[in-house]
Amino acid sequence: MRKILFLFAAALLAAGGAQAQTQIAPAAPGVTYGKSIDAQGAVALNDLEKQIGSDTSYTGKIEGKVVEVCKKKGCFMKLERENGEAVMVKFTDYAFFMPQNIVGKTVVLEGKAKVTETSVERLRHYAEDAGKSKAEIEKINAPKKDIVIVADGVVVVK
Repeated sequence: MRKILFLFAAALLAAGGAQAQTQIAPAAPGVTYGKSIDAQGAVALNDLEKQIGSDTSYTGKIEGKVVEVCKKKGCFMKLERENGEAVMVKFTDYAFFMPQNIVGKTVVLEGKAKVTETSVERLRHYAEDAGKSKAEIEKINAPKKDIVIVADGVVVVK
């Protein structure tokens, strides 16, 4: 009987997780995720490093174009830089997620950007969640020091 109850509970959790992505509003101009914000006063992502300066952190609004989103449930996204590298954006306490159709959209987010070092294990986890091939994941063999943003809210601009 306990096994049956356990399996039933596991099935309910799995179904709820599968529905989480379908309940996310599709990305369109003006749609917000997380904390309700507007686009005014945002710093362009390409100017962010200047804003961070020697403090190694910046709190405020940042604008950028989404180039990748977590394929499992939208638990992270990446914003495009001029140099071709992408900046990781996570969401405060996993309180909200992004829809799959947000790739290619310009967004403004509000939160904290910080220079951090990401471990090989974490980089491989992100690559797996992003749907990368096993060969691509195995090529990750060194930690990466870069800007990581933790957003409280996101608004789609265009």
